[in-house]
Amino acid sequence: MNRQAQAAVLFLTGGAILHAALTDLYLRYVKAGLQPLLVAAGVVLIATAVATVWYERQAARVFDGDDTVADAPARTDALAGTDAPAGTDAPDQVGALAQAGAPADPHEHAHTDADTHPHAHPHAHHEPRISWLLVLPLLALILVAPPALGSYSAMRTGTALQKQPWGFEDLPAGETVRLNLVDYAGRAAYDHGRSLDHRHIKIAGLLALDRDGTPYLVRMALSCCAADAQPVKIGLTGRIPPVLRPDSWLEVTGTYTAKQTKDPVNDGIIPFLDVTEVKPVKAPRDPYDESWNG
Repeated sequence: MNRQAQAAVLFLTGGAILHAALTDLYLRYVKAGLQPLLVAAGVVLIATAVATVWYERQAARVFDGDDTVADAPARTDALAGTDAPAGTDAPDQVGALAQAGAPADPHEHAHTDADTHPHAHPHAHHEPRISWLLVLPLLALILVAPPALGSYSAMRTGTALQKQPWGFEDLPAGETVRLNLVDYAGRAAYDHGRSLDHRHIKIAGLLALDRDGTPYLVRMALSCCAADAQPVKIGLTGRIPPVLRPDSWLEVTGTYTAKQTKDPVNDGIIPFLDVTEVKPVKAPRDPYDESWNG
């Protein structure tokens, strides 16, 4: 992989990162708050690729100029080997050149200059061919758009609801209140539903089923990126539809219930919601829950 190829890989990688950062694609990988950093990284990679190409062209021009300068002594030696004009003393000219530090033998001068000039016989140093493997992540980024983590990952990862929040804000007035799934799970597990009593709760989330067929509503919570995603789960009880399709997005309306269970993966608390109404909804723009702070 030569410098031109390296610059091309850098440029394409920066372009792919910029494309992901300026669309919703980056939400499959990282939290929404990291978008400015992705934009900056893409710009830096593209600028590095452009600078690499510019420096390579500058180096090529300097090399061509050095070759021209290196040919000048050879032409001078060739002229020195011709017959001197009438009326001049050729031996005296050779002696003067010797006193000035120039070799008397023109052939010796040409040989020495060619051996010592750093640009006389350039040698190309190629990088290892294994460096072409760097293209594979680039192709994966361009050609493959991974789906957001779903029910399969959620049911095989322990719930992130393992420590009590510092406190809970007052809920808005009204008989029905819309909450995000993490907020309801925290209030139901650690506040014992005191702020949820006699209220109808609306929650949206991803449907998941355990091995026994028990339905759960899930949101994947990120600390940084999809690699560290953990689910927050609430169990569903009450008026459950007879047919449920995992990985579908649902909006569930229900009331608080004191029913809880332990997550079989890490023994975390999984609260339940007593369902009164279920309707399918479109998947949100950001499939991960940003309200979770770890």
